[in-house]
Amino acid sequence: MAKFHFRLATLLRLGESVRDERRAHLAEAYRADELLEAHEAALAKELAALRAAGRTAVMPGTVDLDQLVDAQRYELSVRSQQKHFARQRQAVAGEIERRREALLAANREVRVLEKLRDRQAQRHQAAEARRDIRQLDEVAASRCCREEGE
Repeated sequence: MAKFHFRLATLLRLGESVRDERRAHLAEAYRADELLEAHEAALAKELAALRAAGRTAVMPGTVDLDQLVDAQRYELSVRSQQKHFARQRQAVAGEIERRREALLAANREVRVLEKLRDRQAQRHQAAEARRDIRQLDEVAASRCCREEGE
């Protein structure tokens, strides 16, 4: 029985490597998003702590105006950083979507080649089975003729 050989095996391997590469790129984008999210969370905690410190600073008693002004400036700086990270996350979300679509396209291409390989393998097996049956029929017919001749 002849072994099945898929002529587009190299193309299939290339498609699989492209798919794997795109999957890795998507994972990198997800990691970048997680990192930005962690920075945003840290800034939110810092802002909450700053507000709590600001509430204690304005309690009755002596008020240090320089400290309040510095705290307000720092709060503005933290809010600016939050906006910056939010814009970056938005850009990363767009990149994630683009990379996800690229991965889906690569998956589709690989699936098409895999289906083609499977169909060709089935056809090959069916052809081999027919060839084996034909050979068995010929052997049986030649035996039958030999037995009738004897």
